[in-house]
Amino acid sequence: MDNTLKKIALIGQPNVGKSSLFNRIAKKRIAIVSDIAGTTRDIRRHEIEILDRDALMLDTGGIDETNDAIFSNVKRKAVECAKEADIILFMVDGKRLPDEKDKELFYELQALGKKLALVVNKIDNDKEKEQLWEFYEFGISEDDMFGISVSHNRGTKTLFEWIYAELPPRDVVEEVIIEQDDDFLEDILDPIEDINESVVEDDGKIKVAIIGRVNVGKSSILNALVGEERSVVSPIAGTTIDPVDETFEYKDKSITFVDTAGLRRRGSIEGIEKFALMRTKEMLEKANLALLVLDASEDLVDLDEKIAGLVDEYGLGTIVVLNKWDENRDDFKVVEEKVRSKFKFLYYAPIIAVSAKTGRSIDRLKDKLVEIYENYAQRIPTSVLNKAIETATIRHSLPSPNGTFLRIYYSTQFETKPPRIALVMNKPNLLHFSYKRYLINFLRNNINFEGTPIHLVTRAKGQRELDEEHEEDI
Repeated sequence: MDNTLKKIALIGQPNVGKSSLFNRIAKKRIAIVSDIAGTTRDIRRHEIEILDRDALMLDTGGIDETNDAIFSNVKRKAVECAKEADIILFMVDGKRLPDEKDKELFYELQALGKKLALVVNKIDNDKEKEQLWEFYEFGISEDDMFGISVSHNRGTKTLFEWIYAELPPRDVVEEVIIEQDDDFLEDILDPIEDINESVVEDDGKIKVAIIGRVNVGKSSILNALVGEERSVVSPIAGTTIDPVDETFEYKDKSITFVDTAGLRRRGSIEGIEKFALMRTKEMLEKANLALLVLDASEDLVDLDEKIAGLVDEYGLGTIVVLNKWDENRDDFKVVEEKVRSKFKFLYYAPIIAVSAKTGRSIDRLKDKLVEIYENYAQRIPTSVLNKAIETATIRHSLPSPNGTFLRIYYSTQFETKPPRIALVMNKPNLLHFSYKRYLINFLRNNINFEGTPIHLVTRAKGQRELDEEHEEDI
């Protein structure tokens, strides 16, 4: 082990995610990851490589101010480790308010005079990101505080860049190479690239919203899928008043259905429609997949289209279910064409004709749910994406608006559920929507994205935050 390497220490209370971050940085599953507080008790050391720079990563046990002799020893080792380190990553739980133990230990570490970062973990979405201001009371600069989610791979790129900047180059030759190639740093600094995919394990929990207007058979679909009479079924529209959550295991996945049949209450027709859309929104906020149920025995109506539009708005994996399909019907292609024409924005969603009453294609629907979820949660390796985008641009050259030369430096997927892909380029504002559509269609033809929307983002080199104005939901 090279003793000349800069040492990076991970410090923090139990169960804040230090071991998970350690695994991500080390690109291997080395530390034991568990929901049980205090799992890591010894200092683990591992040589890491960030781009072309090396360091020694030190993962310490969680620090807990108790009288327990074990934890007292853990804290002692952790502080000793921090004194030995050159860089300290102090990690806290972003879902909790800062507590006195965190602040006391942070000030103790700050007094050591080492390079110190405050890493606020478990910031899983933009709403939780707003809570970061609570942690400014630690008195740390904005440049040294990072709101991240290790489990969702959010915000880690900026942290990696910060660490990289603190590490010395291996030698002068490599430093010259980096200075000569501006693209090199951007291309492989992305934390997603080359990370062992086993580090980020999907929890296998599929949350499905069953949506549609009243009396299209949502409760019957639920009962058929679960295999029991879990939800009250009645020909009277709006029988189910409250949402019913049901969970069962299927192909190593935990599938939770939220039955949204309760769409009718007292009021005018306008009130019914308003309540239908409101209830649907509530369900979609909790889900990652949606079953859009249509009545195959009736014509499509405007409310069908409005409810379908919400699925697109919330960016969910989607299956269109034609319920009440008569066994003797042979016009599936005709109906499918009508649905595609009505719901052009859900062109990526498969359409399955089922009968909850007879059980027709219910098993196929279960299999398709698992398949679509895997597409929705998948992470495409950066090398695969870059190859696909390169091939696409060779087959159909990038446009030159007003004679401007456009260049895509590289592409990478930076989020899942749904897949979000960044195109890093010289003039992100000038890439026309039609070419983005072409790239999306090319990706769909070469990678299995059935049932899931793809969010395509353009950004400039060196731009840390993704510009939402350049994002297209396609």
